[in-house]
Amino acid sequence: MTEHLFCVAFRCATAELSTSSPIRFVLVRTSHPGNIGAAARAIRTMGFRRLGLVAPHRFPHPEAVALAAGADEELDKAAVTPTLVEAVADCTLVLGCTARKRVVQLEELSPRQAAARALAASAHGEVALVFGNERTGLENDELMLCHAAVHIPSVEDFPSLNLAQAVQLLAYELRLAMLEQAPGTAADKIEPLANVDELEHFFGHLAQMLDDIDFHKGRSPVTIMKRLRRLFLRSGLEQREVRILRGIFDDAQRMARKAGGEV
Repeated sequence: MTEHLFCVAFRCATAELSTSSPIRFVLVRTSHPGNIGAAARAIRTMGFRRLGLVAPHRFPHPEAVALAAGADEELDKAAVTPTLVEAVADCTLVLGCTARKRVVQLEELSPRQAAARALAASAHGEVALVFGNERTGLENDELMLCHAAVHIPSVEDFPSLNLAQAVQLLAYELRLAMLEQAPGTAADKIEPLANVDELEHFFGHLAQMLDDIDFHKGRSPVTIMKRLRRLFLRSGLEQREVRILRGIFDDAQRMARKAGGEV
């Protein structure tokens, strides 16, 4: 693993984010333990403390500790889960960082746009910034869990960016957004947004309802469900809205059973 290391002096604000911050950085299937340590250092320098690891190839590891350069607490408290859905189940906003176009079509945000969206959403619930494996990035099924994609506009002839550098860039943009937010301008509390776990149950209910009313007429439901996922993830459903829609699904299923002669 070849990296150019350099030092930058920062004048830090007195107010720092605590371990209770609703923003987390999640690394998925990370191959090099050094990247985990460097990512821990990157978020710590920007005042963030929460690191999530999904099925890391090698962790814990001495190289992670060495590259953390003192951010040992972030490594010690890192939440390790076998799947991404478990890592972000309680999140109301999930942003997936990806370097290239995928089959899964998502709204694309610049790092600055993503930081603004994440900071605004953090007033209402948990937020995750997700980074994929160094070689393959995020898989399509992992991107399906994301509300939007974050694309770093690197040059076309050399788009490769080290994982920890990408984490540092997003953490820096978040730091700027946080410092530039004037006191008292945070959005008022609204009805809680639905988290990933609630949305996955919602999508399962939606798919079953469409089958029960024979919406697809024998055609594959894959394409329509992908489009519906994009629609509802883009809309930012509140918990109350999810309950209303699932009530509608229940009534539709009941009417379908009645039409079919079922009790």
